[in-house]
Amino acid sequence: MKVTSVEKKEKSTVELTIQVDAGQFEAAVQRVYLKTRGRINVPGFRKGKAPRKIIEGMYGASVFYEDAVNDLYPAAYEEAVKEQGLDDVGYPKMEVVEVGKEGFTFKALVSVRPEAKLGEYKGLAAPKEEVKVTEKDIDEELKPYIDRATRLVSVQRKAKKGDTAVIDFEGFDNGTPFEGGKGENYDLKLGAGMFVPGFEEQVIGMKAGEEKDIDITFPEDYHADLAGKAVVFHVKCNEVKEAQAPEVDDEFAKDVSEFETLADFRKDLGEKLQSRREAQAKAGFENAVLEQLVENMECEIPDGMVEVQVDRLMDDYAMRLQSQGIAMDQYMSMMGMNAEMMRASARPAALKQVQTELALTAVAKAEGLEATEEEYEAEVAKLAEQYNMPAEQVKAVIPPENLKSDLVLRKASELVLSSAKEGKAKKKAAAAKKESKKEEDGEEKPKRARAKKKAEEPAEE
Repeated sequence: MKVTSVEKKEKSTVELTIQVDAGQFEAAVQRVYLKTRGRINVPGFRKGKAPRKIIEGMYGASVFYEDAVNDLYPAAYEEAVKEQGLDDVGYPKMEVVEVGKEGFTFKALVSVRPEAKLGEYKGLAAPKEEVKVTEKDIDEELKPYIDRATRLVSVQRKAKKGDTAVIDFEGFDNGTPFEGGKGENYDLKLGAGMFVPGFEEQVIGMKAGEEKDIDITFPEDYHADLAGKAVVFHVKCNEVKEAQAPEVDDEFAKDVSEFETLADFRKDLGEKLQSRREAQAKAGFENAVLEQLVENMECEIPDGMVEVQVDRLMDDYAMRLQSQGIAMDQYMSMMGMNAEMMRASARPAALKQVQTELALTAVAKAEGLEATEEEYEAEVAKLAEQYNMPAEQVKAVIPPENLKSDLVLRKASELVLSSAKEGKAKKKAAAAKKESKKEEDGEEKPKRARAKKKAEEPAEE
């Protein structure tokens, strides 16, 4: 392997021209021949016994070239990147330039770790949401407890919206029952919109024991057999139930919580809501500060680096879905998406994560931050306890350099956030200058226009 040229390109990429000599290439061609000859039929020879020269004579001298190139270029690429001391952070783009008996030459566009030029990173400002909890907010927190304690009670009256009607029903298409159109003692909550449009509205007003026919036209986007069809449902109302909410008092509080009084229960709900909102406000503030850090940074990020992060996000998401018993293919089908659409939706988050990591790495470098062995061991112990596994197993699963890198980034983040303050975010110097120029231009244009108009006016005699 020989690197014949190194050329810096835009967006932190380097193009290498790599040459693989005739000896290496010939050895790869021979390996491919030995591996694939069993799949090639040659008249007059048993399968797998045809000499290489005979096969090349039939199919051309280059018959094994493509597989030989694919066999060689990954190792040649890795060796070239190592030789040039490049920090490869993405997927390379390969292009074969020349291939023949003399070997082959290919170009590789390498995504290298970009150097981030830090702007301001101490004393950054960002707005922070003011946290307030009102009595109305506490009422909303109380609602799920009330809903769970609410009971359905049978009533002797006409069904109205919000009631649950217990019904038997059967659907007919031109007098013939259709598949999936029958149900018995079905609990239909009126107004929930769970049935075909128009069905629930016609059940409203029915009483227990009443039967009626309901005319329904299925929507055009319904499944193929019934889409757009006019059908008749025969419906019998067996029972009407209304929801009866509990009395919200001290007894209710005792039943649904560990508190003796409603006042204490409401106070606890309010305090928990306050804590949640404060945590959300803090997270929002910290994200805004880190966004300021990224905005102040100058850095050309290679597309390959972002694509690697997209892959990580996709793998994480697939694992989360799998833990819920859902395969990624199944999820995409349910959502009407394909793999490229999923990747496109993940790309903005991936870019933001890459930008933040590069900015914090630059802060760590500027401040000389490092992770000590004591800090590393403490983090291993913490993870071991969290995942209930021996410390040595944690060390085997997570490479030490990765864990130490995470600790350093955390230190850099804490350093930036510790000096941040609440307030209006500062504009980046270049953006502020540009905006100032726009304002000046806005003031100058009317002046120039008035001067021009005056100059064009005829002079007084």
